[in-house]
Amino acid sequence: MAAEPLARRRCRPCEGGAEPLPVSAAKTLLADVKGWELVEGKAIRKTVKCRDFLDAVSLIQRIAPIAEAEDHHPDLHLTGYRRLTIELSTHAIGGLSENDFILAAKIDQILP
Repeated sequence: MAAEPLARRRCRPCEGGAEPLPVSAAKTLLADVKGWELVEGKAIRKTVKCRDFLDAVSLIQRIAPIAEAEDHHPDLHLTGYRRLTIELSTHAIGGLSENDFILAAKIDQILP
């Protein structure tokens, strides 16, 4: 039986002292979230070009409740008035956890 898709999973609380995912495991999970890139083995990032400033702000407002529901929060960078960069890492462990990929998959569901 295949594993449950990332977007259907729930983030789990992550405590300091847990080990970040090895780069090999991160690369495997990265295949399940299209358009995301691995950043120095410690984060994943995706940049979305929105129609305009208000569209970018609207996207942030749609991401926020998803992140809050999962209790896992991305870094969001709005630059050039319509370019939104979403960066995920698990700050408590200083690297990547499965939670980052779960949230990435959930965010992907709301992207055009």
